[in-house]
Amino acid sequence: MGATSLYGCKLGRRKFIAGGLGLVSMGILSGRARADVKVIRISTPGTDTEWQSKALVAFKDALEKSMPGVFDVQIHYNGTLFAQGTEIEAMQRGNLEVALTSPADLTELIPEYSIFTTGYLMRDAAHLDAVYDGDVGKEVKAKVASDLGLQILRSQYLGTRHVILREPRTVNVPADLAGVKLRMPGSKAWQFLGNALGANATPLAFEEVYLAMQTGTIDGLENPLPDAISAKFYEVSKQVVLTGHQVANVFFTFAKPFWDGLSDDERKAISAAEDAAKKVNDAGVLATEAEGKAFFEAHGNTVTTPDVAAFRKQVLDKFLNSEFAKNWPPGMLERINAAGA
Repeated sequence: MGATSLYGCKLGRRKFIAGGLGLVSMGILSGRARADVKVIRISTPGTDTEWQSKALVAFKDALEKSMPGVFDVQIHYNGTLFAQGTEIEAMQRGNLEVALTSPADLTELIPEYSIFTTGYLMRDAAHLDAVYDGDVGKEVKAKVASDLGLQILRSQYLGTRHVILREPRTVNVPADLAGVKLRMPGSKAWQFLGNALGANATPLAFEEVYLAMQTGTIDGLENPLPDAISAKFYEVSKQVVLTGHQVANVFFTFAKPFWDGLSDDERKAISAAEDAAKKVNDAGVLATEAEGKAFFEAHGNTVTTPDVAAFRKQVLDKFLNSEFAKNWPPGMLERINAAGA
């Protein structure tokens, strides 16, 4: 009885040890499996309700469907991972895999690309695609890859930018914006554009704009209407001035070392997922823009149309006669204007 009990105990111990080793083995294998998953951290200053963010979710879903378990796409909204304007450096340091970069971001590091920040340059979303999906875009992608260590996949339509004011005022020509503290992102190109519109450009991170409008720290901002709607700026504004001063885009951008470390099949899957995301983004932005005027009016804002020709003339004149223009690649302006024509 005692021997049997003793044997039984030993047998139970063996089973326990074997079972424990099995669990450890499974844990090791599970750890290896997790280690094999490629993490893609994405940082955006936008809310989770704007179209660029919805497109990021579409990208994540499409990639998981085509390559289940291969990637772990982590989306960080509202600048919680990296503040607006710091994403490129984060990617270069290896602390971030993907960001939605703007032409103004690139201009800070490649001065001649200030041409792409010029107001009234692009005609519409189709013109953006004609430029960035064509020969000009190929040159941009190659230079950004070689000079900055970033891999641009596609351009996405951000929207047409307009002036949004905290308090209503008569705005017909650029002089009517004199003294208006107009929020702009912090780069030199953005600040130049804000001043070219006739306002007093004021640098401020996107995440801080709502409170600044609410408290009167700034008098206004300029933004595409879809982004302004998703950020609820209509709650702290009284007027939209349809200047249409920039048809804007962002680039879906990877840290190049991460991109280069992927297999051909992985890169193809990511490119296909980004194509799907672009469709979600661009269609959504265009649809929301079509309803933007009515939306702002329904939320207590006056929507006015200024003398756009006067704004266009002043902004273009200021850019063409600026220090920026001296660095523009020869013939690039003509090539941009001809694209898609």
